[in-house]
Formats: sequence, structure tokens, C-alpha cells
Amino acid sequence: MGLDSKIPAGPLKDKWKNHKDHMNLVAPNNRDKIDIIIIGTGLAGGSAAATLAEQGYNVKAFCYQDSPRRAHSIAAQGGINAAKNYQGDGDSTYRLFYDTIKGGDYRAREGNVYRLAEVSANIIDQCVAQGVPFGREYGGQLDNRSFGGVQVKRTFYAKGQTGQQLLLGAYSAMSRQIGKGRIKMHNRHEMLDLVIVDGKARGIIARNLVTGEIEKHSAHAVVIASGGYGNVYFLSTNAMGSNVSAAWKIHKKGAYFANPCYVQIHPTCIPVHGTQQSKLTLMSESLRNSGRIWVPKNIEDSVAIREGKLRPENIAEENRDYYLERRYPAFGNLVPRDVASRAGKERCDAGYGIENNDTKEGVYLDFSTEIMKKGKEAAIEKHIHNPTDQQIYDLGKAWIEEKYGNLFVMYEKITADDPYKTPMKIYPAVHYTMGGVWVDYNLQSTIPGCFVIGEANFSDHGANRLGASALMQGLADGYFVLPYTIADYLSADIRTGAISTDTPEFNEAEKEVKDKINFFLTNKGTHTVDHFHKQLGHIMWNKVGMGRTPEGLREAIKEIEEVRNNFWKDVRVPGDSDNMNPELEKAFRVADFLELGQLMAIDALNRNESCGGHFREDHATPEGEAERDDVNYKYVAAWEYKGMDINQSVAHKEDLVYENIEVKARSYK
Repeated sequence: MGLDSKIPAGPLKDKWKNHKDHMNLVAPNNRDKIDIIIIGTGLAGGSAAATLAEQGYNVKAFCYQDSPRRAHSIAAQGGINAAKNYQGDGDSTYRLFYDTIKGGDYRAREGNVYRLAEVSANIIDQCVAQGVPFGREYGGQLDNRSFGGVQVKRTFYAKGQTGQQLLLGAYSAMSRQIGKGRIKMHNRHEMLDLVIVDGKARGIIARNLVTGEIEKHSAHAVVIASGGYGNVYFLSTNAMGSNVSAAWKIHKKGAYFANPCYVQIHPTCIPVHGTQQSKLTLMSESLRNSGRIWVPKNIEDSVAIREGKLRPENIAEENRDYYLERRYPAFGNLVPRDVASRAGKERCDAGYGIENNDTKEGVYLDFSTEIMKKGKEAAIEKHIHNPTDQQIYDLGKAWIEEKYGNLFVMYEKITADDPYKTPMKIYPAVHYTMGGVWVDYNLQSTIPGCFVIGEANFSDHGANRLGASALMQGLADGYFVLPYTIADYLSADIRTGAISTDTPEFNEAEKEVKDKINFFLTNKGTHTVDHFHKQLGHIMWNKVGMGRTPEGLREAIKEIEEVRNNFWKDVRVPGDSDNMNPELEKAFRVADFLELGQLMAIDALNRNESCGGHFREDHATPEGEAERDDVNYKYVAAWEYKGMDINQSVAHKEDLVYENIEVKARSYK
């Protein structure tokens, strides 16, 4: 099957407008004849459910949490991008588009990214109208902060809890439609398979996670908005429940999976402290606006810090290596995530790490310079002549507290260190996944009627996502793109009538799910699901993580297969199926992670270049930067499932064409 991205012809800036002008529509009086299933209720799924229900469609929304408010979008901290140019510093739709393509290392589609930049401005207006409490300046105007990889301020924020506030906005819009009966909300339900009838996605099999009941649900279209797959690494910044299963189930039914090897490692995560840890905590990228990242210049100082014989505050300014400012003077601490992460790894690999953990990995994020700078500014504002150092510190601390207060509280609760006085310890960790289900310009997968939005698709970030663009993409897809494109598809279904669940296709899918449940509960293994998940995560982080080599990737492919074979032989799932059973839920998810992990390693081995989050150590410049190969690899790798042996998966190529941007080496120096 060829890959038709369905990108409209014509000039870049007119593509989306012209496309909308010529789409088929579903008239308002016909919309209640159409059912839409939405899997996931984060920013993408929640905004899509609210918008489609408001338009008059019957929406069935599913989430495995106890409430849509619990979706992992809630954890996003720093902000959401939009090309409003409120700061008058030269921002524009084109510049947001350009920064996103460049930030993704020239591995994203022009058409999709320009549309994202174009609709970004509407998102802010929509959210303000919903009452999202964005940060404001003294005069009441919406404020902006800087994020990595750009030289303008375009990030709107609500302290350090932007994701939560945006999700509450989408949830309030959903709640209104739930109250009207237009959204049937299925909390505590997990999708376990996609049902295809006559070549079209027509429903799902779901498990009620409270009663254990297996349910059949039908619809005229299915939307997957189930987030990313970072938990394949076991330790990540994702919520413990985040998983790949919905996306992987549709992959196994015919949806191509694109660029699985593109994983974002976030540079500002609290370092791993021990082998029994179950997840990691992120410190927002917005902190890089005010914090400076450093390690000691002298290796003996690093050793003394690790041994507890020296405090970072006591290291003189001239003995600190602010390595991002040294290596990338034009962007400094605000280089993109992949660049900052690799630079931190390089310093720790060289022995300068400051954290006393197994791997000695950690660097400092220090706010002392900013506290004194803002304190002096505040003293001038308050007409305090000759302020004492303590007065300056107190005023500066108050400024930091107003901007980032909740992040500092969170850090202190986790580490017992006061980050106002002692620099934060950070180290890169798995965060976001740029790969995902392949979709065309209409956000439709290779399965007709199955649409994929938000982090679950691959479409807008190339090989590396710029900070504050995940919330932008999720809400753009849900509020402003999918409602148009899905209508074009559904316009052919107004005479179809309700889809019956009493058909061979639904019965067969239901039987497969029940058989698998039965297998897990009767398999007399000796190891827990987590035992295998940790083994997988260890292989993934060490061999398919920040630095990849052909030898390591080949080993990973074999080792993951071994873990997978052992999992099916030796996994033990306690309990039964007709009530709550979290171990059973995990077994299904880890089974999918084991297959995905192998495909990620295969994809990384096939891509003989470094780009964005995919760093092949055998494809690096002498300075240690990523070295792309635009002649041979300027394409999207979309993988087709070919059965249980993941090595048999087939890669289809979608060539990336750049007509509006000059493709060149990415430099932040």
C-alpha cells in the first residue's frame, strides 16, 4: 500500500484554508445519526470530544482513569506555544513554523507544521474564553516566557501547572456535553482491540476495569488520542499508567507505525536515586529561563561533591563550567532538549557528574544569578537605595516564587533540598515520543475511519519536539483540525444507520481478548509483569537510549526477543478477571511494549544518521553534534505489522519535501 499524505496542493499559507473550503460537510440535522468513539481524554481527546459533541455528534469517550481530569496532560508544567507576537519581538506564524521544523531536525512535514503554527493563535483565545488562568503582566496583558530552541518569547503559561489548567478548560467543555447527554463517558475502561468491518474502523472491544466485564462498542469512526509510549523504558517522566496499547492494537490491525525510534530525552529531570524507583519527576523547561546549568570545572570538585565533602554553593564562579553557555553562545541554556540532554550526558560521561547515585549522573540547575539580578531590579523599582545583599536576595526570591513557586515546592518535597539556596540536581530522562501512528494530512491512519491525534500520532514534531509544543499540538488537533477532517470522512455515513455489535467481526475480536485474559490468568509463571518490564527498560535505556550504536542496537533486538519469549512462558498474573485487577491491565500493556521496543531498535538500526532525539554515535561530527544524512534519510519510516515476528515488519517511506525552507545543518551556536 502506498503512502498518500493527502497534503493539499498550492502555496503553504493557503493549503489549510483551501482544504477546508472544499471539504464535504455533515449538516447539523444529520450529526446525531453518527457515533464517534474517542480513546483517551487528555488535551487531544478531551478537546476533540467536547468540540464534536458540541457540533451535535454522538460521542463515546473512554479513559482508563477514574476521571478525564486525571489524564497525563495534567502533568505538563511550563507552557503552550502560540504565534501571537504579544511581546513585539519578531514572532510570526512563519517563525513558529520554521522553529518547529528546525527543532525537529528537518524530519517533519511542512504542510502539517504550518497548519499547526497557523491555528496556534486560536487556541489561546479559546482557552482564555474557557477561563484558563494564564499568567499576566502587571497591566493585565497575557505574559510570555522563553522556551528552548527559539529566540522569541511565545510560550503562554499558568505558573508551573499549564497542563492542568488547560485540561480543566477542556474538561469543563466536556462536562457540559456529558450533562447534555451528547458525550457518553466511560471512565475506568480500557480499549483492548479495534474492530474492522468491511475495511473500516467500526468499533472497539473494551474492558470495564472495575467489574472486569468485556464490552463491545460500535461507531462510524474511532479516534485514538491515547498519548505516547515513553513507558517502554520503564523509568520515564510519564504517569505510571501511560501506555502504547491503543496505538499498538490499531498497528496490529493495519495502521502503520511511523518513526518509532524518535524519543525525546528531557534534560531537566530529577536524577534517578535507586533501583526500586518506579517513575521520574520532571522539572519544567521554563526553569531554564532563569536557571543556569553547570558542573564543576575541576574533576576533583565533582568527586568531593559526590562524596559529600563539598557543597555546590561553595564552588567559586570561576570554577564552574556553564557548558551550554560555553558551547552554544547564541542560545545558551535555552538550546533545544536533545542538544541540552546530550551535552549533559557528555559532561557526566567525562566524570564531572555531581549526583551520588549508581551512575554518578547529574548536573546543576542554579538560580542564584537570577535571584540576585531580579532582586536588584526590584530594589530599583521600590526605590531602595544601597540595598543589603539580604534585601536583594529576598526580593529576587519573591520574583522567582511568583513565576515558578509550585515547581520549587515540588522539588523540595522530593529531594529535601531548598532550591532557592542549593542548586537543583537534574539529569536527562525519557519524556515524550515523536514517533507514533502514521497519519495523513487529515489525521487519518492507514485504516479508513481510524483517526489518531495528539502525541499518539507522529505528525508534527519530526525527530525532536520543542518544549511547549505538545499542548499546542494536542489542542490544535482536537479543537481545530479533527472536527473538520473527520466530517469530510463521515459525510458518506449519514445513511449508514447504527453499526451493530452483533456481527462475526465483533464476536471474533471479543473472543480473542477473552482468550488472552484466560491465558494470562492460567499461566503458571514465576515472575511478575514488572520483572519483565524492568528488564525491557534496562535494555532500552542502555542500548536504544540517548546514545545508540549499531552493535548495541543489534544486541537490543535479540535481547528484547529473549525477554519477550520468557514473558510469555514465565509471567504470573495473580487474581481473576471479573473484578479490578491492575496486574492484568499491566500484563496487556507490557506485552505491547515488548513488541514496540523491538520495532524501536529495528527502526533505530535502519536509520544510519543522527537527527534530533535519534543519536547514532557512529554518525556524529567531531564536536559531538548530530550528523544528518539528508540524501538518504529525509523520509518518514512507516512500519507495517507482518505478524508476531517483529523482524518481519516492513518499512514504507514517505519522502519529505521542503519547498519553503532551506534544509541545512542545525546550529544553535
